[in-house]
Amino acid sequence: MATEQQKMIAGELYRPGDPELVAARKRAQSLMRDYNGTIYGDSARRQEILEALLGSMGADCVLRAPLYVDYGASIHLGREVFMNYGCVLLDGAPIRIGDRVQIGPAVQILTADHPRDAETRKAGLEFGKPITIGADVWIGGGAIILPGVTVGEGAIVGAGAVVTRDVPPGATVAGSPARVLENRGHTP
Repeated sequence: MATEQQKMIAGELYRPGDPELVAARKRAQSLMRDYNGTIYGDSARRQEILEALLGSMGADCVLRAPLYVDYGASIHLGREVFMNYGCVLLDGAPIRIGDRVQIGPAVQILTADHPRDAETRKAGLEFGKPITIGADVWIGGGAIILPGVTVGEGAIVGAGAVVTRDVPPGATVAGSPARVLENRGHTP
């Protein structure tokens, strides 16, 4: 029988109040508090905390505090990822961010979702859908990436966009819900 954490990672309905998940969130909150309290110049300490918090992280990433996560362990960053102040990554399902992705301030990347059926919600169940962001993507400040979305390589997500569906490689999207404004194909 699968644990609630295994169900969560698999995108199945799970109970977020499960003691194992509560403990994992408390661990992440403690690490976030430590990270968000570090001084910008203390790169060794910041690196140490991020390595403990995140599932994986490539070289030369810069994540400006404050940073907010649910668990951290399901977040995987490529090389040279930049995240500006105040980003929120709800990682009940995996979040994969490619190399050289630039993320503006207050961006929300949200894998958490809830059943559409009121009885299932009332039972305290939820689920998540993974988010994948390809290499060389630029996400403008305040954008929201919703559960299950893939943002293709080289795409641009405009500031304040609410991304509800996949973004093709090389496309520029903006608005709420985000719509393709331009699609130049992937150009590194």
